[in-house]
Amino acid sequence: MSDERLVGIVLVSHSAEVASSVAELAKGLAGGSTAVPVAPAGGTEGGGLGTSAELIAAAAAAVDRGAGVAVLTDLGSAVLTVKALLAEGDELPEGTRLVDAPFVEGAVAAVVTASTGADLAAVEAAAAEAYAYRKV
Repeated sequence: MSDERLVGIVLVSHSAEVASSVAELAKGLAGGSTAVPVAPAGGTEGGGLGTSAELIAAAAAAVDRGAGVAVLTDLGSAVLTVKALLAEGDELPEGTRLVDAPFVEGAVAAVVTASTGADLAAVEAAAAEAYAYRKV
């Protein structure tokens, strides 16, 4: 499947290191799939802890292949920042969706599912389903 129509995935964390590490983990567990466009958007422009609307918008633009963009977030203000960008309407690519999913498990499920060529609804459903993953 050509990566031209794969769902893009943005991982928004308060920490650049966490966002990058989760992106690396998800791609690795998806068989090292380099076809799925995944971009971390962590921390602030200055490298501190926090969230940046500019970094999120740039990451979403970078992974947009026309099949939609799934955005997963770690904590509260990351969610609020993405919701504000979506409300503005012109900051994120058309078809960008905030996905309600656990950050790490959801990211892995989203990347694995996107690597199959699934559409945005299926990627979102797989990521959200990760809430049901039991560890004990």
